[in-house]
This record gives sequence, C-alpha cells and structure tokens, in this order.
Amino acid sequence: MAEHQSQGRGRQGKAWQSAAGASLTFSLALPLAPADWSGLSLTVGLALADALDPPQAGKPPRLGLKWPNDLLLLDPPGSGPAPGQGPVGRKLGGILIETVMAGSQRMAVVGIGLNVLPQATDELSWGYACLQELASGLSAPRTLARVAAPLVQALLGFEQAGFAPSQAGFERRDVLRGRSVSTTLPGLPEGMADGVDADGTLWLRVDGQRVPVSSGEVSLRLAPGPAQTAVSGPSGNEAAAPC
Repeated sequence: MAEHQSQGRGRQGKAWQSAAGASLTFSLALPLAPADWSGLSLTVGLALADALDPPQAGKPPRLGLKWPNDLLLLDPPGSGPAPGQGPVGRKLGGILIETVMAGSQRMAVVGIGLNVLPQATDELSWGYACLQELASGLSAPRTLARVAAPLVQALLGFEQAGFAPSQAGFERRDVLRGRSVSTTLPGLPEGMADGVDADGTLWLRVDGQRVPVSSGEVSLRLAPGPAQTAVSGPSGNEAAAPC
C-alpha cells in the first residue's frame, strides 16, 4: 500500500493524479480459480462501497457504482443537479484488476485507489470527491483497515459463486441505470443503460432491443440530454490511483 504514487495508472493505461497523503492506493493479490471471471470488478466495487457506506434501511446510498470500475460520491437528494441534467456523482475511487500466472496458479491482482483528503487536481471528467466528505475521521490507514477484510471475503466468495450473489447489491448503487450513455463500440454509439445481469454484463436498450456490453471492450460516457453536456468516462488524468 502507499499514500502517494508517482506513476499510478488506471484502466486502459490512463494516468492518475495523486498527492502525498491525500490518497490511499494499494494492491491485493490472491490466487483465484473462478469458473468465470466476469463481474469481478463489480464485486470488488460493491465490497468497497458496502464497507465504506454500509446500507441503511430507508436511506439512499451515498456511494454509487459506475460500471465497470468506479466509485462515485453521490450528493444528498435535492442538493445535486436534476435527473438527466448533470453528472451522476463525483469520482471517489477506481479499481484496476489484472491477472498473472504464478507457477501453476493464476493470481488476481486487485489495484484500488481512493481519494482520502481534498487535493488540488486538474479538471476531471467526473469531478473530485474524497472520503473526508463521507466521514471526517477516515484517514488512509483507517480506510485500509476498514476495507481489507471485506475485500478478501468478497474475492473468496466470488471464486465460489461468481458475481450473481452481488447483483442485487450492485443494482442498488448502479448510477447508470436508466440513463442514456454513449459508447466507444463501432455500431453502438448510444443506448439507455438497463442494468447488469448475473455475469456482470451491462445491457443497453437500443431501438427497442437489449444489447449486451462487455467491460473489456468499451468505455462509456453520459450521452448529452436537455441542458446537459457530455460527461466522459476516465480521462487522461483522474484522481486516485490503483497500484
């Protein structure tokens, strides 16, 4: 783990911003042999969100999940933009998962970056949020202590049962569902996000049909709507950095 990285990187080789002491970046490696790797980043995101923002009956979540690998801090109801007229949340952290062979075993290396303190950043496509806004007493070490065990449990559970047990929990935090998004896929420029299935695949509604989208082949952005400009996915510079 580290509280500062000089060469952090995110999904698709994007560069990440990190100020000394303002972020928590760490990697967790475990040998895993799931029947299907699909949905692992969603399982990890849900474990992080539930550990940092435990579900409370009758209260909306403060942490949302942007498929497939981002944590967003959601503004309290009534304090943010109207639905369809602005970003769905501000970026709190990200996840980067890679696998590597170690002898006869395949290791899953889960890299996580979380913003802990306010910091000066370049303009970010999804805005900037930090854990101090969620809970003022959270430092980088306390955050690591809070999320480490739930992450290990989530990974071991994923190895046994895949993403399906996490599907309902992800749906409660899914910030894209019901929103128009544009994609980088040729032939699928835009669609309405329609949730994820038991494998973690995102589905879009396009011209009355549901179309599956795999996380390995696409980047998403919110499609422009009334009084709204396009909000891109991960840009060349983002806050928080997976190890």
